Amino acid sequence: MDTDQSVDPGVLSAVAWPLPTAPSDGPPGAQAACDLVTVPARQGLEAVDILRRGAGDAVGPVLHDDGSDTLGFVVPAGTAAGWDVPGSTCTGTDGQGLRLVPEPAVRRADWLLPPGEADPATDPAVLRRALGEAARMIEAADRCC
Repeated sequence: MDTDQSVDPGVLSAVAWPLPTAPSDGPPGAQAACDLVTVPARQGLEAVDILRRGAGDAVGPVLHDDGSDTLGFVVPAGTAAGWDVPGSTCTGTDGQGLRLVPEPAVRRADWLLPPGEADPATDPAVLRRALGEAARMIEAADRCC
């Protein structure tokens, strides 16, 4: 797998592993070609709120990992190649794709927005804007208190 920055392997292993070669393996909709953007939980939660309030801005599955206090956003495959948002990591699948399962494999991790209850993936451009807005909101809140 490619990573543009270091990533906590706990978050990634909670949602991702290579797809089987047989497309009939697993329930329909369980297979997806996607990457994973990992951010600190505080910024990620703000970004989820921003995305959910936005007109027409959809959000894909989001994993909350209590162990490393991070959120992982599922984004389309290939996003990692151009991801450049400071303070975040985008882990690519190197063309392998991911399998999203309803139950994370890592203890102390759970879906904030589970697969099947969210869009297939979050648009990376929309996520980039939401993460930027979230960072500015957090910075402003930290300055005033």
